[in-house]
Amino acid sequence: MDRLSLTFSALADPTRRAILARLSSGPASVNELAAPFSMSLPAVSKHLKVLERAQLISRGKEAQWRPCEIKAEPLKEADAWIEQYRQMWEERFDRLDAYLMELQAQGKPTATETAKRGKVAPKRKKNGSNK
Repeated sequence: MDRLSLTFSALADPTRRAILARLSSGPASVNELAAPFSMSLPAVSKHLKVLERAQLISRGKEAQWRPCEIKAEPLKEADAWIEQYRQMWEERFDRLDAYLMELQAQGKPTATETAKRGKVAPKRKKNGSNK
């Protein structure tokens, strides 16, 4: 599985997202990460393994303490992937906004204005006639 798929798969679970949110404020032990959840330590460890496999966290070794730490690179890659779609949608909304302003300048009601007046535009048949 590619890294982006692993990232989104790991982020699909709300518990793992909560763990990452906690780690965004600094390293934490498994016990500290498990504290807010009503689940066993082995269950939290399974979530941590998924995050580790997706390279979203790293686990260190400091004597008896194995702190978990967030790793930003996979999140940056996911953000870059999402960003291209955000830009596409913004461009589409900008074109729609320009079109609606053009309609208003021509004095033509928009679909929203027509709906507010309680009038529904007639549906057009596939061949383009209204018969």
